[in-house]
Amino acid sequence: MQDQQLVVVITGAGRVVGGIRNDSSPGVTELKASSLGAGSKLLLVKLESSSLTDAKSAMEQITAAGIDHIDIVIANAGLSPPVAPLETVDLEEVASVLKINALGPLALYQASHSLLEKSKNAKFVSISSAAGSIATMESIGSYVAPAYSISKAALNWITLAAHCGNKWLTAFAVNPGLVATDMGNRTARYLGMERAPYTKEYSAERVISLYSDWDSVEETLASNNEKLPIATPALGAT
Repeated sequence: MQDQQLVVVITGAGRVVGGIRNDSSPGVTELKASSLGAGSKLLLVKLESSSLTDAKSAMEQITAAGIDHIDIVIANAGLSPPVAPLETVDLEEVASVLKINALGPLALYQASHSLLEKSKNAKFVSISSAAGSIATMESIGSYVAPAYSISKAALNWITLAAHCGNKWLTAFAVNPGLVATDMGNRTARYLGMERAPYTKEYSAERVISLYSDWDSVEETLASNNEKLPIATPALGAT
């Protein structure tokens, strides 16, 4: 029997949320010019994370291209708003960030579910943050960023629910560390650093290593009595 071709869907392929809406944007141009591995193909589809319908349309485009399954979905798109205290944070902004960072990935999960179910080894990976951890809120000070932290906590719940509710699916949230993107560098400056410590390439390699060898990661999480399938690749699985 011929092996299934590995199919990976990654959202947030542009530099910013919504960065691939324009087919001529720098992020799309860079993707089109990138070198592909032997036998690999690149399919770009529109998926705006603030839309709750784009994910379904994107899956329809993928199916129309002759793809009959998805092996890995990486929900990478996200937004980090300016820091504001809980007492004065703009509620409209909280709702907007929640829609992008949590409901967007939920819409993606729902839309891709039937295609993931056809995979022999399906994985749903959400790019989360340490800010989404309720247990470490005080120690890391994430309470200073309620809009972002609330959205990532919700994303963690969604991811764990997907993992628990489908025996055939491995779903886990990843904290990629503080990565040197526009968003990451802004956060780093707020924390008193010149720039974020991890390059995009390093973080991506660590994330890939997690879903490539998830069995060993699960063992590490279990040995540390982790309750949530969330790993911190920049520092090793925790």
